[in-house]
Amino acid sequence: VDVNLAYLLAHANWNGNLALVKHVVLVLSGKGGVGKSTITTELALAFKHAGKKVGILDVDLCGPSIPRMLCVGRPDVHQCDSGWVPVYTDAQKSLALMSIGFLMEDPDEAVIWRGPKKSAMIAQLVSDVAWGELDVLLVDTPPGTSDEHLAVLENLRKHRVDGAVLVTTPQAVSTGDVRREITFCKKTGVRILGIVENMSGFVCPHCTECTNIFSKGGGEELAKLTGSVFLGSVPLDPLLSASVEEGRDFAESFPNSATFSSISSISQVLLKSLEND
Repeated sequence: VDVNLAYLLAHANWNGNLALVKHVVLVLSGKGGVGKSTITTELALAFKHAGKKVGILDVDLCGPSIPRMLCVGRPDVHQCDSGWVPVYTDAQKSLALMSIGFLMEDPDEAVIWRGPKKSAMIAQLVSDVAWGELDVLLVDTPPGTSDEHLAVLENLRKHRVDGAVLVTTPQAVSTGDVRREITFCKKTGVRILGIVENMSGFVCPHCTECTNIFSKGGGEELAKLTGSVFLGSVPLDPLLSASVEEGRDFAESFPNSATFSSISSISQVLLKSLEND
């Protein structure tokens, strides 16, 4: 990937591309593999079904998976006077997406960049997308706490960040990593909007009974210990996994499922928190 650092910094539009965005929410996880991008995608779809205009900024440099989850492939990214035009996933233009994956020449190529180059690319992604009017912009970040997160925060703060949603799984290993994410948020002054426990039990595709394969309640316990809001839990559901793999809208396909009910409830609590702020 040949991206000139000086060009990125010179062409970053520091002005008004976020001016019409009402709320900006970071989605963070302490470790990879906990389903952060899945939760980001499903929250965005739930917001869309609630009548909101939503954007997703996918800055996970090493694993930009949201384009596949929303079945948009690798479209050409066009430019307007204000910057890059996001890719819309529906005819109504109610869900917009910009991903680092759109800018890669080869989707199988690894991003082997040092910190300054990553930070410059993130700066341009944050500042140079012409979002227009949005109710909520969800920012899907890489796992952990690194240069990329600091770059996202530094550039978004020129506008405003409402807070962060932290995604964990029930196991102690994952909740331990989220503790460090909570410390990161406190040190950088980011409000924690709440914790989501993903893969919280397995939903049988035959009888729909939920079995706790890993453990249960780690996310809720962590929320209590740290004084954070527990937004809810999402089970490990084969139907949700298949929908994400195939780029289908889970809410449209399985509106009566317990898993969708959980996601919808989390989105409603989060929206209420944002709108009452």
